[in-house]
Amino acid sequence: MNNPRLATRYAKSIIDLAVEQNQLDAVYNDMKFILRICKSNPDFVALLRSPIIKPTIKGKIIGSIVKERVSALTAAFIKLLVVKTRELNLPEIADAFVDQYNTINNIHKVKITTAVAMSEPLKAALLSKVIANTPIGSIDLETVVDEKLIGGFILETGGRSLDTSVLKDLNEVKKQFNNNEYLHRLR
Repeated sequence: MNNPRLATRYAKSIIDLAVEQNQLDAVYNDMKFILRICKSNPDFVALLRSPIIKPTIKGKIIGSIVKERVSALTAAFIKLLVVKTRELNLPEIADAFVDQYNTINNIHKVKITTAVAMSEPLKAALLSKVIANTPIGSIDLETVVDEKLIGGFILETGGRSLDTSVLKDLNEVKKQFNNNEYLHRLR
């Protein structure tokens, strides 16, 4: 159901309308709220994408979830998506909206993946290093925990990645052992 062109168009239209009505920040917070729901509740995304459940039923369920938690503009936009049977694209549209909002406001996404949850002082220290070493203004930080890394972290921003994980080092050592010519002559 991934349709980036559709998501970009709908996100652009809601951004233009939000700017026109001076509600850009409110709609941004609403879209972040919707993304949090989508990430934390896979059943909600399954509901959106279900071909069995009628759009009117989906609209009522979505309405009850976001009722009084989102602005009137966002609620009307979601109703429009349901009427146009585009509710299944809501997560992608919300993500595209956040990306476009970040571009407008010069906010850069930074994703840090660690083996264990980071403490707040560590997050602040790492962000200050990122800001000091790059020409980034504002930062939207996303933290992810992946125990397979064993230790270290992976920092991703602007399409670039810095991998200092123990897993990467172990994979490098494994690759060196596999490519060791001396070892092959012994066999």
